[in-house]
Amino acid sequence: MIHPILKMLLFSLILFPAGASFAKSEQDVQFRDITITTSSSHLLLFGVVSNTKHKELEQALHSGIPMRFTFFVELSHTRNNWMDEELVELEFTHTLKYDTLKEHYQLELEEQKNRTFTYANLDEAMTVMNEINGLKVIELTELQADNAYEIRLKAELFQKTLPMNLHYIVPFISMLNLETDWITIEFTY
Repeated sequence: MIHPILKMLLFSLILFPAGASFAKSEQDVQFRDITITTSSSHLLLFGVVSNTKHKELEQALHSGIPMRFTFFVELSHTRNNWMDEELVELEFTHTLKYDTLKEHYQLELEEQKNRTFTYANLDEAMTVMNEINGLKVIELTELQADNAYEIRLKAELFQKTLPMNLHYIVPFISMLNLETDWITIEFTY
């Protein structure tokens, strides 16, 4: 005879196996409105990360801890019956800080040569924080006409940035670590 607790454990393993994947909810952090286009000289990328507003992030920000979103972009030349050739691998951050004395938000965009913007309210700052706006991925002279390419992108929306084990002292830091899934977009240039 099987012990009742063991029965319950076996039953739960059958219903919810380890690594089971569930459908993404609308509240999951994800990319939307992704656009790949060209300027006269570069391949450009646009996109927005949605569902990034969380009380824990706001509390940390207003406590003096910068909010950092790290974006990853990879461009590959895809070839049939041959290994793909990686052309570009980019990583850049958007860093948001709150100035308690001046009561405004400072947003630094690394991909725009560390340009800093100032905003009066959090919603305006978060709108820009969540955007990839005209990122120059590669010069067009590096691409071959009528060839297949793919862009992959991902965002990590919060990282434990406190030294040593201070995230145990400030509890809301250790509770939240958001990231999107990798998004792959195939296109022909």
